[in-house]
Amino acid sequence: MSLLENLQWRHAVKAYDPTKKVAKEDLNRILEAARLAPTSSGLQPFRIISVENQELKEKMVAGALNPEVMRDCSHVLVFAAWDSYSEEKIDKVYDYHTDVRELPRGRFGSYTDQLKKMYGAQTADQHFAHTARQTYIALALAMAQAAELKIDSTPAEGFSNEVVDEILGLREMGLKSVSLLYLGYRDEERDWLSNMKKVRVPMEEFVISQ
Repeated sequence: MSLLENLQWRHAVKAYDPTKKVAKEDLNRILEAARLAPTSSGLQPFRIISVENQELKEKMVAGALNPEVMRDCSHVLVFAAWDSYSEEKIDKVYDYHTDVRELPRGRFGSYTDQLKKMYGAQTADQHFAHTARQTYIALALAMAQAAELKIDSTPAEGFSNEVVDEILGLREMGLKSVSLLYLGYRDEERDWLSNMKKVRVPMEEFVISQ
């Protein structure tokens, strides 16, 4: 199926079958799609925490708007962004880039100096606002890859960031949760959205040509 056909097929599932689990091979393909997502300056300023452990999911339910979805899905992917930029983080990323490309470290020094100056003039809140936005590109690619594999998904912002951050120890990692992606297989009887038509704004209204 084409990408557009896959996107027509998928919807934000409202009820999952708790007996069906996503195979490790398929999960890795979804995570790889997210890992390959483009990010600003190639910094990849976020991480994905893959949660399959049922006890952890039960703990994260507190504050979730769709607790049953979180409980019954196969995996919860937590997209967590850096809480701030730093010169050390920037250097670490670009040292890795040059090492992989077999280039001398510092090869991109003039560019990283600009990044350090730019982010150095900003607050931690401004940093997080920027890093958080990077996660949504990866989230979209993960959903597209899941749809290609005919694995259902539900993106979510309706959860307690404080609860998730504490349970997963994200603060200690310099991360803050941004969004979740529930993965699994729909329960046809309980997923009330499953048989409804997909509704989007008409193309002639959605696209403004100038």
